[in-house]
Amino acid sequence: MFLRLAHQHRQFVQDLVMNLQALAIVLERRGYPASCYTCGDQMNSASFMVSLGDNHLIRFLVSDYGITWTEMRDDRELMKLEGAEAISQLQELANLVKHCAPANAGNKALAKKC
Repeated sequence: MFLRLAHQHRQFVQDLVMNLQALAIVLERRGYPASCYTCGDQMNSASFMVSLGDNHLIRFLVSDYGITWTEMRDDRELMKLEGAEAISQLQELANLVKHCAPANAGNKALAKKC
């Protein structure tokens, strides 16, 4: 049973990393500075960051050790979430991306307009 759970967890992390990479690409195309870095080719961890403007930064980290969402403004931490809450917040960001116009079309930040 535990080996099966470990395999499922690894697969979950890999899926999450692939989705983070896709989200970074979409955000970049919409005019938001975004990046997603992974170590190695096994995709067992990633560091995702996006700047929403006005010194508003989102950092999402995923690895076998955990998942965290950190939101900062003016170099001060506003919010830090872990686990399922962090993933829920990431989903909210993805939903905003789906429904908002690109940044270069007049948006100051996703969070302000949507």
